[in-house]
Amino acid sequence: MRETKGNRLNITIYGRRNVGKSTIFNLILGTDFSIVSNIKGTTTDSIRKAMELEPFGAISLVDSAGFDDINTLGKLRVEKTKKTLMQAEVALFICDSEGLKEDDFKFLELIKNFKIPSILIINKQDEEKISKEKLEEAKKHFNSYILTSAKNVTRDDFLKLLKNSLRLVLEDAKNTPVSAIPENIQKGDLVILVIPLDKAAPKGRLILPQVQILRELLDKGCVAVCVGIDELEYAIKNSITRPKLVIVDSQVFGAVEKIIPQDMLLTSFSCLFANLKGDIDEFVTSANKLDNLQDNDKILILESCTHHATDDDIGRVKIPNLIKKYTGKNVIFEHFSGCDFPDVSTYSLVVHCGACMTNRKEILNRIKICKELNVPITNYGIVISKCLGILERAIEVFKIDTQPEK
Repeated sequence: MRETKGNRLNITIYGRRNVGKSTIFNLILGTDFSIVSNIKGTTTDSIRKAMELEPFGAISLVDSAGFDDINTLGKLRVEKTKKTLMQAEVALFICDSEGLKEDDFKFLELIKNFKIPSILIINKQDEEKISKEKLEEAKKHFNSYILTSAKNVTRDDFLKLLKNSLRLVLEDAKNTPVSAIPENIQKGDLVILVIPLDKAAPKGRLILPQVQILRELLDKGCVAVCVGIDELEYAIKNSITRPKLVIVDSQVFGAVEKIIPQDMLLTSFSCLFANLKGDIDEFVTSANKLDNLQDNDKILILESCTHHATDDDIGRVKIPNLIKKYTGKNVIFEHFSGCDFPDVSTYSLVVHCGACMTNRKEILNRIKICKELNVPITNYGIVISKCLGILERAIEVFKIDTQPEK
């Protein structure tokens, strides 16, 4: 499985303890990956496995702990299960012939609040069939449903049922961006990618956003040219056709902006990811909040993955320095990295990374939480271009309004 976690369809299995979640997880995978037992609470933490599910492509399948777990440790497991809602793009909700109980309805409300399309899987139908009344009551809360017995059904037969339900629930997701490349970049356009090979660059390879953008340009039929910053001017002058767009690493935004003609489109890998993974309009609006910062305001630099920080790390060093220089204020910076989303209620601004390691659903949920708390949230590329005074140019390729709110 070579597709990255952030680009896979996230399908998460939910249900009470001992309704057959892990059995269904193993059935979909086609292997005994999760431990299956009649003892309640066997799954103690969420288990994630990557696989291919045609015709949907690469998916992340998640087996979560039962949301009705009890005692102190059980409550911690339930909290872990709730955190998976941030990334879940489809919920497989498991119950048995008893139908939906109070705990099911409580958790179902969370799924609805996160606007996750859901498929009800009524399991163990070989032991006792669900009554018509309970079935009719359960069906109306879900986008689709499946009646099965995971222990006895063949994998092929179950996958046919699952795929039919997935087609139904995913129809509403057609408007989700599927490419980081703006629509006005067309087949045959020349696009130059400026990739600095500094000490932060991994030896012998490119970083994920660079690889993904390059691949999407090739898939779209564009002519993609990769250069270092020292070769950029030569590449532009010696191109047979005029470059339609120059894409840069955010760290060299300012330097490249001075090299290329003013009427040439310019953006960064991080700005492209702001549009692909999040809400670029919200990110731009939030970046303009820099103009209103005061001394001692707190800014959270948020990374959705963990990586080894260098002595000039973009999130820990370069962005804080740019913001201090731009605002002239003595603001306070705090940093958080990892899969969880911290309490952001005390911050005046959240600056998110490009989010190459997580999915669009999670970033949109993080934006939603920030908006509910009235905390502005932006991302690395947008805030860097704002501080350099080139925000309008950096997002011209997206054709959105850049004027600050009055």
